[in-house]
Amino acid sequence: MSAYPAACFLTSAHSPGQFVPDEGMEVAFAGRSNAGKSSALNAMVGRRQFARVSRTPGRTQLVNFFALDDAVPGGRRVVDLPGYGFARVPEAMQRHWRTLMEAYFSGRRALTGLVLVVDSRRGLMDYDRQMLAWAAGASCPVHILLTKADKLSRAAGARTLAEVRREFGSSAGGVQLFSALTRHGVEEARLALESLMPVPEARLATPRPAD
Repeated sequence: MSAYPAACFLTSAHSPGQFVPDEGMEVAFAGRSNAGKSSALNAMVGRRQFARVSRTPGRTQLVNFFALDDAVPGGRRVVDLPGYGFARVPEAMQRHWRTLMEAYFSGRRALTGLVLVVDSRRGLMDYDRQMLAWAAGASCPVHILLTKADKLSRAAGARTLAEVRREFGSSAGGVQLFSALTRHGVEEARLALESLMPVPEARLATPRPAD
């Protein structure tokens, strides 16, 4: 059963002018091509084909907006950003992606958090650090998913987790191991997603004064 039964695709944007209205709350998902970003998003939302999964790195070439629910005015969304760092993508396309992401991070008021997806077998790389720098510049909290943890031994996974935590300390927010295949860490990641777009507590209605 989906954790977000009302979740649905909204639109894809090739330029900032095509972004959905800047209202409500949204959490962006970013990561290197083939790091498992779409699989992670599908597992967290609880929909197999919610975000399209491809074996071809660099397939996500647009900014894809998905509605989660209407728990806050303007709604809550997740945003699948283009994958980065794949050498076979033409240089002009890579420049376009960079410009598009810079525009997104610099001017998006609805952005309340970033989920950075990192292949646990490769660890953090320069493009990941650039993404973290953009998030920091936008005062945007970050949660790091170290994906494909099922490909590592328990000891290797623990080392990778410790290395990332040691490098970023509390500045990167949460860091966790994750596997869409075995579902290891899915609930933890879902709770992190909720914490990045919190729903305000309902206020008790003030009793109406007596006439």
